[in-house]
Amino acid sequence: MIFAPTPKKIHVMLTAFRDGLQSVFGGKVRVKDVLPAMQAASAMGVRHFEFGGGARYQAPYFYAGEDPFTCMDQMREAVGPDADLQILTRSVSGVTLTTQRLKALEMQARLMKKHGTTIDRNFDFMNDVDNLIKTGKPIVDAGMHHQVCVAMMGLPYQSDQVHTPEFYVGVIQRLLEAGLHFDSVCMKDASGTTDPHTCYETAKGLKKILPPEVPLSMHTHDTASMAVACYMAGIAGGVDRIDLSVRPLASGTSQPDVRSMWHALKGTGYTLDIDAGKMNELEKLLDEGLKDYSFNPVTTSADARVVNFPMPGGAIGPNVHMMAEVGILDRYGDVLAEFPEVVRAGGAWTSVTPGSQQYWLQAFNNVLHGRWQKIDAGYGRSVLGYFGRTPEPPDPTVIKVAAEQLKLEPFTGDPLQEAPDSIATAEEALRERKLPLTEENVFLVASAVVPGKNMELNEGIRLLTGKAKINLPLKTKEQPAAATVPTPAPATPTPTAVAPAQATPSPAQAAPTPVFTAPVTTQCTVVEGAVTRIFRITIEPPAGASPAVTTPTATIAPAPAPAVAASPPPVAADQRTPVFSPFEGKVELVDINVKVGDTVRKGQVVAAVEAMKAKHDVRAPCDGTVMEINAELGSEVFAGKPILTLGG
Repeated sequence: MIFAPTPKKIHVMLTAFRDGLQSVFGGKVRVKDVLPAMQAASAMGVRHFEFGGGARYQAPYFYAGEDPFTCMDQMREAVGPDADLQILTRSVSGVTLTTQRLKALEMQARLMKKHGTTIDRNFDFMNDVDNLIKTGKPIVDAGMHHQVCVAMMGLPYQSDQVHTPEFYVGVIQRLLEAGLHFDSVCMKDASGTTDPHTCYETAKGLKKILPPEVPLSMHTHDTASMAVACYMAGIAGGVDRIDLSVRPLASGTSQPDVRSMWHALKGTGYTLDIDAGKMNELEKLLDEGLKDYSFNPVTTSADARVVNFPMPGGAIGPNVHMMAEVGILDRYGDVLAEFPEVVRAGGAWTSVTPGSQQYWLQAFNNVLHGRWQKIDAGYGRSVLGYFGRTPEPPDPTVIKVAAEQLKLEPFTGDPLQEAPDSIATAEEALRERKLPLTEENVFLVASAVVPGKNMELNEGIRLLTGKAKINLPLKTKEQPAAATVPTPAPATPTPTAVAPAQATPSPAQAAPTPVFTAPVTTQCTVVEGAVTRIFRITIEPPAGASPAVTTPTATIAPAPAPAVAASPPPVAADQRTPVFSPFEGKVELVDINVKVGDTVRKGQVVAAVEAMKAKHDVRAPCDGTVMEINAELGSEVFAGKPILTLGG
């Protein structure tokens, strides 16, 4: 049991309004729905909030149609001028998932400071010291409190070389020796997989080498139900500050609730500098603000399996939401089971964004396509050195496969210099569309640039041109009853003639039921909780069917009801063949590679969709000629909505 010989107050940063939103909803929450709770928290005496960066920079304009800088301004106004507002940045990636040049990170720092940020927590998923030095300078130059991180995780395999207390302390020791200015240090475990003993030994080791005026923070997630134990161990080792949240944005994939930690510290001599007694009121305000949102139990529940697949809470939330939307949530367990292999083969970088997303997408590809048959671009670039130096050497076989598939050579230079010039790309795109070249506009576009992605689908351009995509995890409203497909009446064993004098026409007989003499294709919608799936259904007539015959003297009963097929029958050469997305659920159409009149071969890539933040090919199911393009670039498509149509 821990015990403080003299009373010590532990400082708390409240994470509900950034990491809580990210972990539970992938950050897809409208700012107006949380502002009342944030304002109330400030009135309750909370003086330190996490409010931006990470997914809560991109999510507002990627999914909610909101300007993230406007959201930050509104949050600053809600808490007043004196509270600390903290963001999270990702070293060479900044607030993006790709590498950036230094001038983009300098612009980012200026804008974050301008829009209310006082503290910038900066981490590198590789724990690359050179990256941390170069990306820390813009934070300092912008006048923000610079909190440098050592990124932690529990390895899903045995190693005594990396992710040990000695390894973590060595990262900060090298930063001290390099003369990097930082105001505080954070032990950041995004996946909640570091064991309490390692937390204790790391904290103890860091306190020995840090100047006494530099406070030590600690961040973890409760995904494996270990967060309170890890915080207790860290505090025993010397941690001064911890991150906590409040229900319904606490525990599970998020941080522990303030009340849980307050209770755990009773009688230890340690107390929190936040009033746990006021959290009930704050919880009610959050419940009210989020009453229209659908909480996925995967993100709100603990999952002990995470110790074998280090996946951060802030990434589990978005990925679960994306898998449910795409219609492949049943493969979730398979993807998790592939994690240890992608971690080992990649070089054991820390499972925190963007590295966690790279792990996830490669595990996803391994499950869908076979191990290493399709290398995710981000994972491959990390293996090849384009994000920095991996903690352990990557698997040589994977290096070779990644180089071949991505057509890139292994790289040992500076990732910041090798990164594409996203600022120049953004400025050119804004000029072409005659949009204002403010720093905010330039950065919105630049931080959404993805190599090879059509600029019309850039989320910054979409926001600035009034075409932002709205995709929020709201509760499914009751759907109106779907129109039923006309079907023939039940068959009678033998056609029976009915004399006119004896017949009393029923409502069904008054209007003869149509009988299909050729296949009829329609679609039906199935709603399961928050998942909507649309299926194509082809109704085939029985052999020799003919229309019902009605005469003044007799009525012939209709033919037997047709069978319903889940997929269309083989299409004759002179008929049309629709081409669909390979996913059942909703995905975005990001490429159309053909035009009307083009001749295509079976298996040819004719389009691409984006699912799980990655492009997936759409291939022609047969030879044919493109007769029609049925969907627009940037539109949402699914298995029942054709992208294009081929003719024989």
